[in-house]
Amino acid sequence: MKPSAFEYETPERTDEALELLARDPEETKVLAGGQSLVPLLNFRLARPDRLVDLNGVGELAYLRRDDGALRIGAMTRQATLERSSIVEERWPLLKQAIRLVAHPQIRNRGTVGGSAAHADPAAELPVALTALDATFHIRSARGSRAVPARDFFLQPLMSAIEPGELLVEIETLPMAANSGTAFVEYARRHGDFALGGAAVVLEHEDDGSIGRAAIALLGAGPTPLRASAAEAALVGATVDEASAAEVAALAVEDVRPTGDIHGSAEYRQGLLRSLVRQALLQAAQVPRAA
Repeated sequence: MKPSAFEYETPERTDEALELLARDPEETKVLAGGQSLVPLLNFRLARPDRLVDLNGVGELAYLRRDDGALRIGAMTRQATLERSSIVEERWPLLKQAIRLVAHPQIRNRGTVGGSAAHADPAAELPVALTALDATFHIRSARGSRAVPARDFFLQPLMSAIEPGELLVEIETLPMAANSGTAFVEYARRHGDFALGGAAVVLEHEDDGSIGRAAIALLGAGPTPLRASAAEAALVGATVDEASAAEVAALAVEDVRPTGDIHGSAEYRQGLLRSLVRQALLQAAQVPRAA
């Protein structure tokens, strides 16, 4: 099929894009990498009156450190994140996650901001950004606001971005030098959407115990989920085979994933438990150098 008719706009500046969005926000869609929107257009599941193509807005494509934080422009390609030495050294969880996203051709075109805004609960980047307590910077013709990850992902394919607004930047704070990270998932075939996954960040104390932990789950619910009770149980503890199994069970205790033809709810819950255990053991074994 082909898309229904729409007006096509190609702004070159962020302010110009915001002006276009403000004209008719309910009937305007934003095009970034197009990996999700173009199929929706072709199947006529999305029928906007106007399409605002951001690929000419170069000022939204950047990756830099600022006062220790990592700032990612919304139009930064996923492949840029994957190849960044800054990300590999200081935010390794993002690289661990991005390498599991689809195929290289998709990552060459797909954007970081587009993946976040699409808010697919089976996507890797939203889960990693949730584990990192990222902040999402949103702008409109009316002004700017910052939304923490816990409030950004609302429902499947629905984020906190309102009509007329644009995600312009994603910010993640510095990670402690003695942190270990891991991103583990299971998919039936390489490049498929994962049936389940887990992102883990462990901050190690000098005595080997855990000072802070973050566990985010992929495919566990309508949005990326944080396993708060399991995170709290790790503080002051050490991670070994026994404790990892106990914490993994706690992490999925109240999770009720939706079953489908690829696996029942019970199967997916058991899968998540196994993936959390693997991720905990990996993050415990590979602390980052200062």
